[in-house]
Formats: sequence, structure tokens, C-alpha cells
Amino acid sequence: MRCTTLTTLLTGVMLYLGMGALVFVTLETPKESKAHVNLLKAKQDFLSNNSCVTEVNFQELVKELVSAVEAGLDISSLSANLTSRWDMGSAFFFCGTIITTIGFGNLSPRTWLGQLFCVCYALVGIPMFGILLAGVGDHMGTVLRRAVAKIEKLFLKRKIRPTTVRVMSAVLSILIGCLIFLAVPTVVFQKVERWSFLESLYFVVITLTTVGFGDFVPGADMHHLQYFSSGGGYEGGTIFKPLVLLWIVFGLAYFASILTMIGNWLRVLSKRTRAEMEELRAHATDWTQNMDFRIPNPLEFNDPFLLQRRRWKRSERRRIRRGAHGTLGHWVRGGSENGHFRELRMLCEAEDA
Repeated sequence: MRCTTLTTLLTGVMLYLGMGALVFVTLETPKESKAHVNLLKAKQDFLSNNSCVTEVNFQELVKELVSAVEAGLDISSLSANLTSRWDMGSAFFFCGTIITTIGFGNLSPRTWLGQLFCVCYALVGIPMFGILLAGVGDHMGTVLRRAVAKIEKLFLKRKIRPTTVRVMSAVLSILIGCLIFLAVPTVVFQKVERWSFLESLYFVVITLTTVGFGDFVPGADMHHLQYFSSGGGYEGGTIFKPLVLLWIVFGLAYFASILTMIGNWLRVLSKRTRAEMEELRAHATDWTQNMDFRIPNPLEFNDPFLLQRRRWKRSERRRIRRGAHGTLGHWVRGGSENGHFRELRMLCEAEDA
């Protein structure tokens, strides 16, 4: 990539980042300010209604709550019995967020041994998952290409142009994939997690792009994940979270195959464009080499010295031509082509040209 192209791309990315920062500041700052005002009002009301509690005691309570949140506890319901978030389903889902590099951040190790193990686990698991993702993406790409080929055959039978068929089949395959990996999970999360449609779509897109903010996490509220089968009840989170992880694996593989396909199309288009530009450049070079761009000077037509010089050149060419014809006859009769004749023949050819 050329330095100018790289500089232009870097400038565009920086402008895009600046534009995004400006939009987010404009949209999110008012709500943050309102939340700060409400917090101060709640603090003042609490201290007013509980005169026995001093502000120092209140600050100590807030610090304990913050430390509990940092330790990973759910302070929304302070029951006497501890409900650990490190159950088998949550831990399995957490390991999945490590190797997929999503990292929601709602659950993380707090001990130094857990953090050390997390580092080693990520260094081994991320390459392993990358190999798995490449394999799954390869098989899904094969299936996608076969489906696209069948769709193209159906359109070609209707005598539609190949370019139009290629575009229609690609768009149709992308829409089918978006329906399976975007639309259906959005509806499922909306029903199961009781999120709004926009929140569910936001979680799906943020997850499959491996951004993973962690503000929305499936199974965070276990009260919404109580399902009942015909044989009795069971905790839905233990099964639901592995299913979500399975959806993440296939969704990432699908989008990786789609991005690869788009990259191949752009590469082919770039090669065609480059070849066409080289062809146009070659034609332009030939045209400029064969054209005489010398602009005649109007004074040359009335200059007596130039007119006399042209007359002298014409007479000299006639004399050379008469001598060249005689020498040419001698060469045709068997004579040799000496240096003088070659010079005369070149002058004749120059005059004819």
C-alpha cells in the first residue's frame, strides 16, 4: 500500500473516530447528567429520612457496595444465602467469551491465581478457537458457494445477465444468513431475556462483531430463565448459555466467510480495474507517441529565408533521386549495394515518408 493511500486511510479513520466521539458525547451526556442529579437527590432524601445515619456512614456503605460489585456479587437482591455467579454454566460461558475474544466483562476473575490462569488459558484457547473458526468457516463457505451456484443456475435458466445473477444470488445468500444469525436470535433474546427489540438487536450485533461491551449479557437475570419441560423444571441458564455460545461460534464463522467472499470480490474487481487502467494507459501512450503535437509558427509561412531553404532542399532531393535511380538499376543488374547507395536509398525513403 502506498504512503499516500495509507495516509488518506489513516486520516479517514481518525475523522470517523472523531465523528463517532462527537455523536456519542451529544447523545449520552444528558442522560449521565440526569443520573448524577438523581443520585444526589436520592442521597439527600436518604440522609433526611434517616437522621441517625451520618454522611460518613453513608459513604462507608457506598464503598462496601462498590467493593461487592467489583468482587462480582449481584447486589440487586441481598439474600442471606449466597447465589454464586460462578456456577458451571456461567463459568463455561465465561471461558467461551475468553477464547472468542468477546470478553463481555460482567464476570471476571478477582484472585491473582484466577487472573494468572486466565492469561494462560487465553494464550492457548484463542489460537485453538481460531483454527476451529477457520474450519467451520471453510465448511460454511463451501455450503454457501454451493447454495449460490444453485441459485445462479435457477436465474440463468430465465436468461438473465450473468452479472445481475451474481449480484442477486450474493444478496440473497447474505439475506438468508442475516435471517438465521441476526433476526432469529434477536427474537429469541427478546422473548427469553425480556429485552426490547432494539436491545436484542444491539446485543446480537455487538456480540457477533466481538465488541462485547457487557451491558447486555444472556442469563444475567436468572429469574427470566426458568423453563419447564414435561418431566419437570430445570434451570434454563445451565443449558441456555452453552446454546448461546454455540450460536456465537457459527455466527462468527458465517460472518467470517461472508467477509472473505466480499474481500475476494473486491480483489477481483480491483484487478479488473487495474488491468483496464493499464490498458487505457498503454493506448494513451501509443496515441501520444504517434501524434505530432508541434504547433507551427505562423511566421514560418512568410519568412523568405525559410522559403529559400525549402526550395533548395526540394532541388537537392530531386538531384539525389535521379542519381539514386541510376544506382538502383546497377544494383538490380547484379551490382553490390555500397555505402553511397544505402545513403541515397535512405534519403529517398525519408522523402517518401
